[in-house]
Amino acid sequence: MPYEIDKPDEQWRAELTPAEYQVLRQAGTEPAFVGEYTDTTTEGVYSCRACGAELFRSDTKFASHCGWPSFYDARDSDAVELVPDTSHGMTRTEVRCARCGSHLGHVFEGEGYPTPTDQRYCINSISLRLLSDDA
Repeated sequence: MPYEIDKPDEQWRAELTPAEYQVLRQAGTEPAFVGEYTDTTTEGVYSCRACGAELFRSDTKFASHCGWPSFYDARDSDAVELVPDTSHGMTRTEVRCARCGSHLGHVFEGEGYPTPTDQRYCINSISLRLLSDDA
């Protein structure tokens, strides 16, 4: 899929830290329970750390206790791209930024979370930047 923001790999490497690059551009996963937004309750908008696109709002974030920030819905349906992922011997749905194609995490359905959508967007903190409503 062509993305609005399309940069050569060398430019992504120059703009992102090695840890950000590994998650955002190589579909890595940060360790559980260490991300800066895992337990954050600050109100605001979570945007893509790579391109700044608005992805999630704090009012859809919930405590799933899975080790990564969890949201029950994206900011809007065009904010994220959902892609089948069969890596690591599992069948999952990868979540990417629809603007730049950066890997954000995965979305899971039907896990019994009391959310309006019955979905859990399990997102790497390092792929996000929070713009507080207080800012």
